[in-house]
Amino acid sequence: MSLARVHNFSISLDGFGTGEGLSRDAPFGHAGERLHEWMFATRFWHEMIRRPGGTGGLDDAFARRHGPGIGAEIMGAGKFGYPGWHNDPEWKGWWGPNPPFHTPTFVLTRHTRPPIEMEGGTTFHFLDTSPAEALETAREAAGGQDVRIGGGPTVVRDFLAAGLIDHLHLTVVPILLGRGVRLWDGLEGVEKDYEVEATSSPCGVTHVTFTRTAP
Repeated sequence: MSLARVHNFSISLDGFGTGEGLSRDAPFGHAGERLHEWMFATRFWHEMIRRPGGTGGLDDAFARRHGPGIGAEIMGAGKFGYPGWHNDPEWKGWWGPNPPFHTPTFVLTRHTRPPIEMEGGTTFHFLDTSPAEALETAREAAGGQDVRIGGGPTVVRDFLAAGLIDHLHLTVVPILLGRGVRLWDGLEGVEKDYEVEATSSPCGVTHVTFTRTAP
């Protein structure tokens, strides 16, 4: 069976995966881009946005694991759009005409709408269903490849709570946000089901991976 994987998911030292006050002009609220500056500096990211330069090394190596072997993505309504996007029939996500997913992408939302086919192989599908049912649907669409659980923090937390995540890559960023949406609430003891490894980066972040142990 294909795996459910999380990659490049950044949290603060106090466990927040996004800030408070999300809006169309502030996708991560008061956190701004601080949670993701490590990734924006990598060669991987520069290639994605078609700009020269970027750093290699550890951060780049972790960032590049985001895509290989992925056949579908699941994301939450908050990752797809700003609060209230469902009232805008023209809204097609944050990423312009060619989103970076290039696979069937399933948006979990109470506000469903017909699929949106984008350039580059991304088609957004809108589901009002449980994590387990969404994962089953995404696996069928993935054609034997893995499914990426793309976030935000509420979606990752829900999939962890349901025991559905096989591999989780977190990047712990040395900032304190103090408010926003926390990842770990209600997940006490979840680490017992995983092998956990932590690797420190020269840029100051720590890459933590959770890989499900054999039953």
